[in-house]
Amino acid sequence: MFRYLTVPVTAFAQNCSLVWCDQTLQAAVIDPGGDLDLLLEQAENLGLKLEQIWLTHAHIDHAGGAGELAERLHLPIIGPHPADQFWIDGLPGQSKMFGFPPAKAFTPTRWLKDGDTVTVGNCTLAVRHCPGHTPGHVVFYSSEARRAFVGDVLFAGSIGRTDFPQGDHDTLIASIKNRLWPMGDDTVFIPGHGPESTFGRERRSNPYVADPA
Repeated sequence: MFRYLTVPVTAFAQNCSLVWCDQTLQAAVIDPGGDLDLLLEQAENLGLKLEQIWLTHAHIDHAGGAGELAERLHLPIIGPHPADQFWIDGLPGQSKMFGFPPAKAFTPTRWLKDGDTVTVGNCTLAVRHCPGHTPGHVVFYSSEARRAFVGDVLFAGSIGRTDFPQGDHDTLIASIKNRLWPMGDDTVFIPGHGPESTFGRERRSNPYVADPA
């Protein structure tokens, strides 16, 4: 069975998630933006074997700790889509700009594209490319658990910013409606910031993407 624990990290309260297979306790961490010692403590408390780093996109609060964690534990970095390479290259500058600890640039072990899958233990998640917030943003979806880890694409009552370099509002709206909604109204999503919600709730009430009355 697929399990997860969300741990807010960094001054931006970014929702980093530990995800694992409860049969094998093999685990991945989604978007380790920082506070690595806290994340490792949580993983140890749960008895997890951390084996992979998955990235939705390469903004500092999501990817700032990925290079260091990969070096420290010899872990592969999986994702995001190659269109976010310029954000990865800019991580050292992002860390200075926002007052984060020094961040390492890196090359992912594996880039992701729409339709790929990632696996942890006996659990497989689908990958959807959802550009708009960043051009290389991806989302991880577990059909088994009815959970989607959507980074900064969608929030409870809001959507991701599109005023960063290579962000695009219309592209983001299309990603949400064409890539997220088909996952089902009952799917719970874990956003990059703030509380969980369901796609159905956002289709009813989110002022940016609600279905027409």
